[in-house]
Amino acid sequence: QTEEHNDRSSTIWIIIHRKMSQNKGEVVRVELKEGFAILYLQREPVNSMNLAFFQELQSKLDQFEKDSNVRGVIFASGLSKNIFTAGNDINELWAKKTNEKRYKEFWEVSNRFFGRLLNSPLLTIAAVKGACPAAGCCLSMCCDFRVMTKDGSMALNEVALGIPVPEVWVKLMSSIVGKGKADKLTQFAKFVKADEAEKIGLVDLLVEDSQKLIPTAEAIMEKLLALPDPGRQATKNHLRKELSAEWCDPERLAKESKLGWEGLSSEATVTALGFVMARLSGGKAKL
Repeated sequence: QTEEHNDRSSTIWIIIHRKMSQNKGEVVRVELKEGFAILYLQREPVNSMNLAFFQELQSKLDQFEKDSNVRGVIFASGLSKNIFTAGNDINELWAKKTNEKRYKEFWEVSNRFFGRLLNSPLLTIAAVKGACPAAGCCLSMCCDFRVMTKDGSMALNEVALGIPVPEVWVKLMSSIVGKGKADKLTQFAKFVKADEAEKIGLVDLLVEDSQKLIPTAEAIMEKLLALPDPGRQATKNHLRKELSAEWCDPERLAKESKLGWEGLSSEATVTALGFVMARLSGGKAKL
């Protein structure tokens, strides 16, 4: 039954990427509340995360951290589709669609954002509806609290695409669910259904459906903001400063992007991602 679910989830993940198009509007939308903000991700059709997307996320994080009226942020999908984010845009990874310089910038910008988010002084909540693979899963794990709809699923499933899960991403998952669990989930690209995700601590709370997701996340934010910021921020820093510093280290990022490009430009990976691109484009991508 578990294998059937994984196969079904992988198929769903392929389908939701199909017909990826460049969004002509804003990729995020901000809704300000009393003491916090909701950041809606809305890059049609499935919130695929490209360079511009991450640059906008970093810009908004910088803006919120400088605003004394914003003590927390909720990350949520603003799409009508039942998806949080489909993860990194394959166009940023397939060597036939990008180049080493572009990939280096994409990789370093995206991972600096994750590293910064992990130890942000803001109180952060991921309000996850539906599917949440790969970089979407990473974004949610960087948050302080995760709420998910009962029909949701989550995975660091890069191995299914023929590429490795980044080392720091594995360390983060290991710190949340334990090394043994993370070992199996990452090596075998396993999608975790919502009930199991809650059981192992990958998410903190489940809600019945997307209608209850944002109100629940807001209620949790209001409750947690009742705690004074200084003590919470210092404690968070104790827990996360080492991994955050490692994640954002310029030398490590430069080395990782170089090794990453070597892997992505290899014949085997180009071919593997080519098949993924063909499925996403309905067979129109040239291999």
